[in-house]
Formats: sequence, C-alpha cells, structure tokens
Amino acid sequence: MEELTRRIQKEGRNLGKGILKTDSFINHQIDPALMVQVGQEMGRRFADANVNKVLTAEISGIAPALATGQAMDVPVVYARKTRPVTMTGPVFVEVAPSHTKGRDVFLMVSTEFLGPGDRVLVVDDFLATGATISALVRLVRHAGAELVGIGTVVEKVFEGGRKDLEALGVPIVSLAMVTDMSNGKIILA
Repeated sequence: MEELTRRIQKEGRNLGKGILKTDSFINHQIDPALMVQVGQEMGRRFADANVNKVLTAEISGIAPALATGQAMDVPVVYARKTRPVTMTGPVFVEVAPSHTKGRDVFLMVSTEFLGPGDRVLVVDDFLATGATISALVRLVRHAGAELVGIGTVVEKVFEGGRKDLEALGVPIVSLAMVTDMSNGKIILA
C-alpha cells in the first residue's frame, strides 16, 4: 500500500533494538482513513477465504482488525490482556512475549465468541518475531476453530517471524515490509 509505506517513511521512527514507532498513525494516534484503506485491502486479499471472524490482540491490533471486519462484514474478537469482571465464563488463555513491554502478556478470549465452525483471519499491527500471532493461532486451535489466514499492517522481515508462521500453511499478507532497521535506518521492500 503506497499510502502506508509513505507514512512509515515520513513519520516512522527507528527507536533502536528493532522498535519501529508508528504512534502518529497506527498505534497511539490512529489515522481512520488509513485504517479504512488497510481494512479494504485485507478484505480484498482474503475475499475468497470465507472468513466469519477476525481475531486480534489488545490493543494495537484492534484498529486494523476492526477495519478489516467492517470491510468483510464479519465480527471482530480481540484477545484481552486482563480479565474484566464481565468475562464470567470459561476462557482460552495463551502467553506471548511483548517486545514493546519487555515482558510476557496473557491473551484471553471468551469461549462464547470463538469456537468450532469459525473460520478465523488473524489480523495484527505488526509481524516481527511472530510470537503474538503464534499465541493468537494457538487460541484459534484451542477453540476448535479454523485458521484461514494471517494479515499484518507492517512486517519487520529481518526479525524472521514469517518463517515459523509459514509452516501453518495459510496465506500471510503484510501490507508494508520493513527489511532493515540497522544504523537508525528504516528500509522498506
């Protein structure tokens, strides 16, 4: 996506240690028009996958997942990091290391919103090591649902996360691919 790569080049900041700051348009302040474009592109790329649920992780994955769900006219489920008092029934739980938080986080999904018969598209803001997406995939499997694809807004190719995910045998779509962040640079494919 041209607009996405333009925004990464213009506003993205390399904070070192593989951290790409996109807070002005994806992660903290969200550009709604850009997210609509992201959702439409994800919807177009996965149009033939018969998706009936989009799954993401709280919080940065919600905007692109919501835009994708709207474009595909399907519900969006997000894995919560803390269990609210309203989550009273059984839950599926997985642990994922958070690169930006520097610690493990729990991801929880209520069994009432994900289960057998669901055809799930996992959408997240970043694909780096693949740890968060792998945890979401494990949640899909715990639920007895079927993973039909993975979509990310930005992939940091140099962190190698795609390699492990390719073994899942589902399409993986990244709308922007960062190939190098050494020496303070941000190089896009």
